[in-house]
Amino acid sequence: MTETHLPTSNWRRAYALRLWISDLLVLVWVAYGTQIAWFGAGEAQIAMRDDSRITDISYWVFSGALVVFWMWSLSFIDSRSYRVIGTGNTEYVRIIDASFRLFGLIAILAFLLRVDLARGYLLISLPVGILVLTLERWLWRQWLNAQRSMGRYAARVLLVGSETSVAQIARELQRNTSAGYQVVGACVPSGKVASTVPDTAIPVMGSVDAIERAMFATNADTIAVTSTDELPPSKVKQISWNLQAGRQHLVLAPSIVDIAGPRLHTRPVAGLPLIHVETPRFSRGQLFLKRTLDVSASAVGVVLLSPIFAFLAMSIRLSSEGPVFFRQIRIGRSGREFTMLKFRSMVTNAEELLESLQRERHEQGIDSGNEVLFKMKNDPRVTPIGRIMRKYSLDELPQLFNVLGGSMSLVGPRPPLPQEVEQYATHVHRRFLVKPGITGLWQVSGRSTLSWEDTVRLDLSYVENWTMLGDLAILAKTAKAALAPGESAH
Repeated sequence: MTETHLPTSNWRRAYALRLWISDLLVLVWVAYGTQIAWFGAGEAQIAMRDDSRITDISYWVFSGALVVFWMWSLSFIDSRSYRVIGTGNTEYVRIIDASFRLFGLIAILAFLLRVDLARGYLLISLPVGILVLTLERWLWRQWLNAQRSMGRYAARVLLVGSETSVAQIARELQRNTSAGYQVVGACVPSGKVASTVPDTAIPVMGSVDAIERAMFATNADTIAVTSTDELPPSKVKQISWNLQAGRQHLVLAPSIVDIAGPRLHTRPVAGLPLIHVETPRFSRGQLFLKRTLDVSASAVGVVLLSPIFAFLAMSIRLSSEGPVFFRQIRIGRSGREFTMLKFRSMVTNAEELLESLQRERHEQGIDSGNEVLFKMKNDPRVTPIGRIMRKYSLDELPQLFNVLGGSMSLVGPRPPLPQEVEQYATHVHRRFLVKPGITGLWQVSGRSTLSWEDTVRLDLSYVENWTMLGDLAILAKTAKAALAPGESAH
């Protein structure tokens, strides 16, 4: 049997083993590398206090023990569990948590046992170990995501529920292949075998009473219950009881999407697993942290990028008539207007040409795929230097001054035009709970190829689930997205 067609439990064990081996190699390199860098290749002993009855220990032995206990800590906290690999920040958070707990315990024991450990050795090995472990796991994740994009190393999921809920969950899972769920079939109330779920290519394997047969036919290893309209609690329990422990899994997929992280809490009450969804709120501490990141990072960015600013300004001035900067009124936090800065990438009469372009495309029956935002490939209004700037999002750089001024943030929803806001549905105004951003989920998830529905979904997901780690992850992804060919959002 090839690795591509390994049963679920087998590929999970195989991937966990690969992580275990690579973690071991990384920690051996970190522990002994730090020791040699700090003490040299000679024999170094841990200094004991005079009244200590413990025999002196060589740092060669201590480094080996550190590797063993570090590996144990990573296993104890389930950092290699299939539940955290492939997507989200939980895997990295667990690595950091386990590492700090281990080194904290070492410091406490050293104090209680009156052992003089070299502080430099510990202070170097901890951050270096976390950094290299995280990089190693990130590299494995890229490999895993590539495999999952080809349908490998993923749980084979059978969706159970109403046709509407099945279609909704299926679209979300198919949108994010890195999550590791490959939908192979569905059981719906109608149970029309040989048909497909409306608006999807998912085959219907039978009714909700044919789950066992459907799992066998599709070789599914995971059941995802998308709604309980046709499934009383006793039926859900029966499904879970019939699953093979450790090899088959049951997932309850509520129809609330784009809500995650700290807003979700599961609390058992009288035998009922109640899911608490907190309303989004932004404390003064959160706002202070976000503003601190904005000011410090944008200030550093302006200083480091000043040569690029000067080069682009000169290129714009020499290549076409008009000002270097393009100023435009946008809508910011709480619906307030502000002037957004960009390097001018279009001809000076671009706004005057917009209406005629929209009318021409409408007459030709061309649909942009976004009913609110105007998007056009090979826009004739874009200058040659502007096309290069847009390809790498360089035209957005002056917005660092907007961030310093407080009208924008580094990360946030896309800043809309006033005429766009006039077309907003009521719920879309929730975007204004935070400052608009230079980049955001919309920027790293498709940019100008997104539909309006997807743009709103990503913006509201960001607003309602904001975290500092999420901002840092988006900033990291933005650097990668900016280097990929494509046009920036207008």
